[in-house]
This record gives sequence, C-alpha cells and structure tokens, in this order.
Amino acid sequence: MKNIQINHAQKGFTLIELMIVVAIIGILAAIAIPQYQDYIARSQVNRVLGEISAAKTAVEEQLNRGTFPTTATQIGMTSSNLMQNDVPTTISFISSGANAGAGAIIATFGQDAAAILNGDLIGIERTTQGSWSCVTNVNAEYIPASCTSGTPSATP
Repeated sequence: MKNIQINHAQKGFTLIELMIVVAIIGILAAIAIPQYQDYIARSQVNRVLGEISAAKTAVEEQLNRGTFPTTATQIGMTSSNLMQNDVPTTISFISSGANAGAGAIIATFGQDAAAILNGDLIGIERTTQGSWSCVTNVNAEYIPASCTSGTPSATP
C-alpha cells in the first residue's frame, strides 16, 4: 500500500494577524479623523467668505445709487446653512459724514458649521475709498490667506 501524505494548508488568518490589522486601522483613523475635521473647518471658512464676498458688487452698486444696504435681501444674498439665522449677522454702511460708504458685512458661524467655528465671526470691511479687506476671529489655522486675524467691526 502506498503511503499517502495529507498536507493541511493553513486556511484563514490567525488571531494575532487580525489584531495587527485592527491596530493599524485604529492608528490610521486616529490620525485621519482630526485632519479631516480641520479640512472641513477650513473649507467652511472659505465657503462663508466666498458667500459674503459675492455681495461686494451688489453693495458697490447700491452705494453708487446713494442707498446704504442694511439687509441681506437688499444685496441679493441667499441663505446659508453655515451662518447663524442663515444670513450675515451685520450689514452696515455709513451714509454720511467723513466715513460715508465705509462699512462691513459680517457673518457669524453657526447651525451646520464645524463645532470649532460655532460663534466665530468673519467679515469683509469696506473703506471710504472703496477697498475691501477680510477680517476674522477664527483659529489661526483656519484663516484664509486673504484674511487677517482680528474681530470684524461694523464701524470703521
């Protein structure tokens, strides 16, 4: 009779191999999740800046006509789920005196914005000469390159 040898090949993974894979996934997740949250916060700051910056042309047109906008509807802004109450919290422009035409559009983060941004401000301010600048009080790591750190003010 022939001697028959049966080879028992390993099937599946051992417990230690599975534990190593789970540990690697855990380490990657611990690094990736905070990075993703930072990315979301930065993108939301840029989005709100874009939304309020889009109103600059409408504001300039209103000022050239001699009207001084005070509401989002006057400058054609639509609602945003990243701003408190869906619209900028302050739209204010000075109508007379040495600072006529100066003012600001300021948005407060809220609602669906990242928790780290909730309650922070971002605004675009206009000088009497017609130049615009961005000011925000969000954490330094989320400030867009075109903005400066500080608290936006409705009065120049």
